[in-house]
Amino acid sequence: MSHLPNTLNSFWLYREVYRKLGISNPAYKYWKNTPTLKLNNKYLFVKKETLPSQHAHVEEILTDLSGYLPIKYASDQLHINEHVFTYDKMRLHREFEYKYVEDIKFVNIRKFFKEHGIKVNKNSLVHLAKMKDIELTPESTFYNLKDDYALVVYN
Repeated sequence: MSHLPNTLNSFWLYREVYRKLGISNPAYKYWKNTPTLKLNNKYLFVKKETLPSQHAHVEEILTDLSGYLPIKYASDQLHINEHVFTYDKMRLHREFEYKYVEDIKFVNIRKFFKEHGIKVNKNSLVHLAKMKDIELTPESTFYNLKDDYALVVYN
């Protein structure tokens, strides 16, 4: 599977962690052995199975985000307007699966990629757009989607 859809397979949304535990927001800064991941300088995630032992019990009730990405981050990575994931009147909106965690909307990119047979390498660029806006290069892979949309992976 590609790098993009698997970004959060090993992470918990920190906002959910601190709210379920009832601790202060910046507590993660003092957890020396808990790696973090920040996406778009907005979303903070902590690595699974690395929470301090006194807080590890909360992992059982946290939301698994494997294959999901925050819609803002996903739109940036796919080089597409965020409206595709936000408004159900957009043509591709129903092609994706969504999940809300702590008022943040996540989109299941892994499921979408798998359903369309899309393969992305770790350092590839991905562009999802209307066909008229797509630029093809000899090193790119073209995936025709529905309603005049296409996805191109630039290797």
